[in-house]
Amino acid sequence: MPKLHVTGGTRLSGSVKISGAKNAAVAVIPAALLTEAAVRIENLPNIYDIHVLVKILHSLGVKALWETPSTLLIDPSALSGWQPPYELVKKLRASYYFLGALLGRYGRAVVPVPGGCDLGPRPIDQHIKGLAALGADVAVEHGLINVSAAKLEGANIYLDVVSVGATINIMLAAARAHGRTVIENAAKEPEIVDVANFLNAMGAKIRGAGTDVIRITGVKELGPACHAVIPDRIEAGTYMIAGAATGGNVLLQDVIPKHLDPLTAKLREMNIEVEVADDSIRVIGNTCPLAADIKTFPYPGFPTDMQSLAMVLLTQAEGNSIITENVFEGRFKHVDELKRMGAQIKVEGRTAFVTGKTRLSGAPVKATDLRAGAAFIVAGLIAEGETVISEINHIYRGYENICAKMTALGAQIKETD
Repeated sequence: MPKLHVTGGTRLSGSVKISGAKNAAVAVIPAALLTEAAVRIENLPNIYDIHVLVKILHSLGVKALWETPSTLLIDPSALSGWQPPYELVKKLRASYYFLGALLGRYGRAVVPVPGGCDLGPRPIDQHIKGLAALGADVAVEHGLINVSAAKLEGANIYLDVVSVGATINIMLAAARAHGRTVIENAAKEPEIVDVANFLNAMGAKIRGAGTDVIRITGVKELGPACHAVIPDRIEAGTYMIAGAATGGNVLLQDVIPKHLDPLTAKLREMNIEVEVADDSIRVIGNTCPLAADIKTFPYPGFPTDMQSLAMVLLTQAEGNSIITENVFEGRFKHVDELKRMGAQIKVEGRTAFVTGKTRLSGAPVKATDLRAGAAFIVAGLIAEGETVISEINHIYRGYENICAKMTALGAQIKETD
């Protein structure tokens, strides 16, 4: 199995172009099935999850052609099935978006329970609740989620838990339902706004995306569209923290700074210089960042996807820090691996206590999930000696050309079998 070898002691410097947002792209691609017309999606990240989604499209009879490495032309007119294959669906969590898309297009979908990173319990009960409120019959048995509806009707839906996936899935199905749907306590992530913009470009009538109340007036059919996916705020945050942790000077290009406000504010609190322009951010690290307490929350709070990366940075801060994980209860699995590198971290339930000014040393570690894998790369950059990261397939699920991008900034990183 391939591994990443990271040699520490390098100060990152230079510029990096941020790719399209994984968490938007994995919803936009299934959303294309809601129309019978061709759509063009631009600024897609060249990552594993996207290629799996394209394979799922092909398995359903959909024509999907790469015009460039980041532009995909999808012609769903020949869509010929409503059950994506298990062997592909199990590879990523976002495959559940085929529920809302196929239900809206066909009135039926059979989707295996999805896979993805193991971050603890992530129930799909809010998805089921929302689709059932629209008039769908839902059954979950033998590892399959079976939804069907003779006719989807708009409804008022209150989500008991703020859920990005449920918000998008309901939005997909409601876009072609009869009548008006109102989603209350909706998630507000920028990726939801991006999906809504794509649907509206196809002729949907969606208002309020980005707020906690989304209103959708269903339409009979959707048409062609061309859409560019927003920049990936988590990839951007990864390079921001990498620059800060190594005491570097890193310029991020093609970003939406507003989406990074929670991280920008926390870095400045840690006495790290962050310069913000219209579509770029520069991070200038220092040798003595300050300790800080972090609590993860849904957007616009501090993102859970940045928690493991922030933890690495806090091991180098002056003083002790506390991280409270409020989104996924199983998101401290990376702690034991960081301890192998010398980190001093104590976990109590959903809270981690991080001792700062800790010297890290290279060690063999295993990527426990996508973002933890990126965190180990950053840890390897500041550790003494070489860090060898296994299970790197997790990293490639969400980061485009991460080795090449890090190397261009001066990192010593290479992949070996």
